[in-house]
Amino acid sequence: MAASNVVVVMDFDKTILDCDSDNWVVDKLGATELFNELLPTMPLNSLMDRMMKELHIQGTKIEDIVAVLKRTPIHPRIIQAIKSAHALGCDLKIVSDANVFFIDTILKHHGLKECFSEINTNPSFVDEEGRLRIFPYHDFTKHPHGCSHPCPPNMCKVQTLLCYAPLLHDTYTFSLIAVKQARIS
Repeated sequence: MAASNVVVVMDFDKTILDCDSDNWVVDKLGATELFNELLPTMPLNSLMDRMMKELHIQGTKIEDIVAVLKRTPIHPRIIQAIKSAHALGCDLKIVSDANVFFIDTILKHHGLKECFSEINTNPSFVDEEGRLRIFPYHDFTKHPHGCSHPCPPNMCKVQTLLCYAPLLHDTYTFSLIAVKQARIS
């Protein structure tokens, strides 16, 4: 099979990264206690938007968040593997419960952003006050995705992955390989 017929869909947290980006940012910005206190009261996606609000109120600037994201641990072999797969013509995609701002910032920092043809994740943006806003991929308050898979209410990765299947059946071989917390020695 030619590499140009290979689609690689991967998660971001604990797959490309060696950690969970949400926890990394919260921990490094000193908000772990508040995060842990609020975690049982709301979905993670809503919690991260709330944490960005609390950090903003405390004086955290978007530049502070960017600096923390640039220190997120990623194994050098992962960087090389992504660059190599892209150079061979593989179509690389991300399906992640992180958010656009975190993923784009980290990928750009490592020179990987252009390697990915598509990133499916929670939308986010910096508002006019300089606060990072994070929203759900699926608006679970209006239209819950209602699947039977053990996924968070804001994003069903299985549904997102299955959207690729009809596009691939004639040209590509479609194999689903789940990799979680993989380590490269």
